[in-house]
Amino acid sequence: MKQIIVSVTNDLVNDQRVHKVCTTLTQANYDVLLIGRKLKTSKNLKRDYKTYRFQLLFKKGFLFYAEYNLRLFIKLLFIAKKNNILLSNDLDTLLPNFMMSKLLQIPLVFDSHELFSELPSIRGRYSQKVWRFLENWLVPKQKYFFTVSGSIANWFYENYGVKPLVLKNFPRYKNTPFKEAQHKYILYQGSLNKGRGLLALIKAMQTIEIPLKIAGEGPYKSKIEKKIIELKLENKVLLLGNLDPEKLVLITQNATLGISLEEDLGLSYRYSLPNKLFDYIQAKTPVLATYLPEIKNVVESYKVGEIIEDHSPKNIVKGISKILENGKYYYQLNLEEASKELIWENQEKMLLSFFRNI
Repeated sequence: MKQIIVSVTNDLVNDQRVHKVCTTLTQANYDVLLIGRKLKTSKNLKRDYKTYRFQLLFKKGFLFYAEYNLRLFIKLLFIAKKNNILLSNDLDTLLPNFMMSKLLQIPLVFDSHELFSELPSIRGRYSQKVWRFLENWLVPKQKYFFTVSGSIANWFYENYGVKPLVLKNFPRYKNTPFKEAQHKYILYQGSLNKGRGLLALIKAMQTIEIPLKIAGEGPYKSKIEKKIIELKLENKVLLLGNLDPEKLVLITQNATLGISLEEDLGLSYRYSLPNKLFDYIQAKTPVLATYLPEIKNVVESYKVGEIIEDHSPKNIVKGISKILENGKYYYQLNLEEASKELIWENQEKMLLSFFRNI
């Protein structure tokens, strides 16, 4: 079997896209090794493919990326062989993979989950110049390249003359029954980060009757908790933390509507297609979504929810109220159709063809 060495900078636990890619390749009889890092809070892994996680001294910032990239290069130096394929996920793992591919003359595949040099967290900082330099140097050299949305693929083509394959981050088909739970609630699932519309959503909850459940963790959690207390919404806005996937699916399936309110904080967010959007659709739950082009296109094309005009609490209330007024059954047939079409099984055919042609 040909071995594929996959690398990411996260702890592997909640990276759905990478897990699906590795599982698909494993089922196609590739020998997959996934490399990431281990945190103190990381859960144990049980996967059908091999995994390895670095225990690093530094957790974030320049020193983290420097240590990770050095450790990854050394690891690859000892394990990579002439018949291997390297799969680098995002710009923050690309340099050591590129160097090793040149050293051993082996294929390198690049999967760009986002526009890394356009992330809100680095815009206007010196680190953006560093990532932009690496992007300018490395991206035009990528022969085997895929990404998550058409807009991101077009951006790479316009800026670097390379057109990646688009492999959207759809979930696997679950054939879950359509359900409307007895107790209505709104659900947000995903990372608690800046730019997710969460503070505006919490403000909007002052005039919404049903509760909001927030499933996830992230650096914005303390600000969210503070806003909940400030507005005296402790009994209406519930923080669930990270949930096991099986439990999250049930909560999503029973929700009255799901929230995907990403803000336009730069090109990386503007062109994003978040996992949560397709998880809601797969659970047959209508969506209140942002006006950003890729997300808006999915919601309006399949008629599976409503779009906000801007991130004001007033417009969020208006969107939620419209879904509640229509009722969950209003969207049922459209959700049923979209849940059968927007699935990983359709994407993995392209993925396997892509790797067979390397």
